[in-house]
Amino acid sequence: MKHGFVKVAAAVPYVKVADCYYNVSRIAEMIRNADKEGVEIILFPELSVTGYTAGDLLLHPFLIEEAYNALLQLVAETASTEVLAIVGMPIRVEEKLFNSAVVFQQGHILGAIPKTYLPNYREFQEKRWFSPSEVLQYKRVAIGDETVPIGRNILFKSGKVGIGIEICEDMWTPYTPGTRLGLYGAHIIFNLSASNENVGKHNYLRSLISGLSSQGLYGYVYASSGYGESSTDLVYTGKAFIAEIGKIVEEMQRFDYSERMIVSDIDVTQIQSERLTNSSFKSAVSHFTQEEITEIPFRLRKPEDSFPVNRPIRRNPFLPEGVSDEVNCSEMFEIQVCGLVQRLRHLGCEHAVIGISGGLDSTLALLVTAAAFDKLGLSRKGIIAVTMPGFGTSHRTHDNALALCEELGVTFEEIDIREACLQQYKAIGHDVSQHDTTYENVQARERTEILMNLANKHKGIVVGTGDLSEIALGWCTYNGDHMSMYSVNATVTKTCVALIVGWYASREAQRERLAATLADIVATPYSPELLPVKAGENEMIQPTEQLIGPYELHDFFLYHMIYGKSSPEKVFYLASVAFAEKYNQEIIKTTMKQFVKRFFSQQFKRNCMPDGPKVGCISLSPRGEWRMPSDAVGTMWLRAIDALK
Repeated sequence: MKHGFVKVAAAVPYVKVADCYYNVSRIAEMIRNADKEGVEIILFPELSVTGYTAGDLLLHPFLIEEAYNALLQLVAETASTEVLAIVGMPIRVEEKLFNSAVVFQQGHILGAIPKTYLPNYREFQEKRWFSPSEVLQYKRVAIGDETVPIGRNILFKSGKVGIGIEICEDMWTPYTPGTRLGLYGAHIIFNLSASNENVGKHNYLRSLISGLSSQGLYGYVYASSGYGESSTDLVYTGKAFIAEIGKIVEEMQRFDYSERMIVSDIDVTQIQSERLTNSSFKSAVSHFTQEEITEIPFRLRKPEDSFPVNRPIRRNPFLPEGVSDEVNCSEMFEIQVCGLVQRLRHLGCEHAVIGISGGLDSTLALLVTAAAFDKLGLSRKGIIAVTMPGFGTSHRTHDNALALCEELGVTFEEIDIREACLQQYKAIGHDVSQHDTTYENVQARERTEILMNLANKHKGIVVGTGDLSEIALGWCTYNGDHMSMYSVNATVTKTCVALIVGWYASREAQRERLAATLADIVATPYSPELLPVKAGENEMIQPTEQLIGPYELHDFFLYHMIYGKSSPEKVFYLASVAFAEKYNQEIIKTTMKQFVKRFFSQQFKRNCMPDGPKVGCISLSPRGEWRMPSDAVGTMWLRAIDALK
């Protein structure tokens, strides 16, 4: 295991019903192939040694004996691999037969798990052959020369990583064995299954697996019987899933007449972090863990022997998986609108004041405000959009601000702040040729003062424009653009702001000029435009990303370091994989240091940030999910980053 990832596989081999030696030969081959790919745990379908559809042959002592012999052969043949393997076969205990999972690694059988719930309805008649785990009288069973633990309360442990096993029908019950084992410390649940094909069943199964992994806060690996099983009355085509906390991270293609195996990585440290955060999970542990659990040790690969993660690492983790960017953007936008609608309705406001720079953030805030006014049946003329040219305002952003307001039909005002700022510099004795933080912040605070006063004049509110990325980095002026009366972008990252505005341009804009203006705003480099433009120079002289690093990296760090609570080493590794084709490791490391320095030093701004709707998975509001003292230090994080290689 490396960086908290456990590489798992779900395999569907060819099967010949009642030919145990053929079946284990196919299983052995897939175990060896999995070992070559660095797999640490591999799962096979239910009754994969005998075939699930063996019927009354399962009651034939000869078949049971040969299944045991074939299993022992399989264990011996794969002893040189490092993979923990889970196969399905009937286990006889005295005069009872149990549909079981058998777990083995490096030539040793570690334990057996009997099925808890036996389906005996519709096409399934398992009680004809098997007994449920509840009637098991013994805690150990002889398999060959070994006597191994058997039972439903078994947890396999490697260090701090726990895995649990359930079998097919177990997952279709109100309180699953996997759910119970998760509360006892299982981070990954493995399910051996024999699920036949029915129209519509696959999607239901997919949602069930996703839901179980979300509810139990664990990874889930599922493998179901494939080709070779009897088609007398049912059809088995092989299904497999790998899920993690509500996300399907890998899925096997259906209706492919071949042996197949899917491989992916389960982020166990992320699971552990979620459980540490989730108070309801910890309460459930207290309520439902009264039984005795047997822990059986197994081995995961050492970090230095682990293979690279072959699971896709998304560059923008703030976008939920499984739906299109269009759907995500639409949903985020509507959440913003709903939040502002409620605030305006509560205050009885018919006016809103918003500063319009011609940049991304103010554009999205204006679009949200216009939509909120539409929902409330208010005239868009009640939206006072104010552009406030300063010493660094470019023609491009100024013209885009004007075009945007004209197209949206809001009230547009232009108030030049330069004279007022010069008076302020004079009053405080600041040299106007000194283009330092004071020079910049005077402009930002002058703009905020104007907006606040206009809001008072019109009995409205100031709609804030700052986004989550700026809040995380403190890239805003304290009591300047940092402040508003309701901040609609407060939990939307810079990268997502760009996506939403782009989506609006392509999908929602009704007029060509509006769409073109929005597209140009998206294409405009980020800049606070606070430094004066000299004659003959390019207008864009203060590019934000050249000063603090790429926003997409900062957003990546924010998600994984703050929300995911991952170590600097792990975050660096993930970023190196995700952005391998775009940024070298030195840029990633430098930007990461910048993120940590700014995040820790700027908490005082977040501790008094205005209200705003939670749109994504992270809010840094002190009234929401983030509590941190303003004088916390990032020394240890920086030291860890310096040590990265």
